[in-house]
Amino acid sequence: MARQIISRYNDFSKKLPKSIDRSKFSERIDAIKHYLSKGGILSVAPVQSSFPKLLYPSKLRIKSQVTELQELRAQYHQRLVSWKKKFQQAKVYFTVHGVKKLKEPLYWKHMAKYWSDSDYRKDSDSVKLPVNLVSDPRWKPMVKMFVNDLDYRKQLTQTVDESVVYAKDKKVAKYAEVLQNFRSEQSSRKIGELEKKLAEIDVDIAALQEISKWAGN
Repeated sequence: MARQIISRYNDFSKKLPKSIDRSKFSERIDAIKHYLSKGGILSVAPVQSSFPKLLYPSKLRIKSQVTELQELRAQYHQRLVSWKKKFQQAKVYFTVHGVKKLKEPLYWKHMAKYWSDSDYRKDSDSVKLPVNLVSDPRWKPMVKMFVNDLDYRKQLTQTVDESVVYAKDKKVAKYAEVLQNFRSEQSSRKIGELEKKLAEIDVDIAALQEISKWAGN
């Protein structure tokens, strides 16, 4: 029997005896198509009136390839879990801090001044003070200064009212919304990319496992 090296499915298909019922080997043929399309190489020996004998890859080689793919899959899965966590954090960011604010004394100090001091209330509404984010270290210093320092409050109010930066949206914490939207979109994109990679690896592994049934030791 002449050993033949094959790297394209069309070449392999020509080696199949016309007498065999291809439908009986449909899963194997699909696996071979996929394996070769991904750069795999087969070494076969023709068998008269029967499916060719697979000489390479061996079961041992296939097992090694499957192990490599499973390790790669584990790495991608770990990344997927991480990005899903980031996506969820971005989605619930405002809800979480909306609850956490209730434990912040600074929030209640703001609310007391908001309802008792009309000038303070006017300034707070003017800049759309991000008091709901008072539990976030990024925004707490701003809220603290606004609540406790009259000069800072007036300066910030004037800046928001006059600066071209806030011309279209007079909201000092607009960046918080932009940031969470960016994180959400970035996470969603990464999740899609990783899920696609995982699906491709699953198909690769399934193809190798099917070919393994055909392989010799």
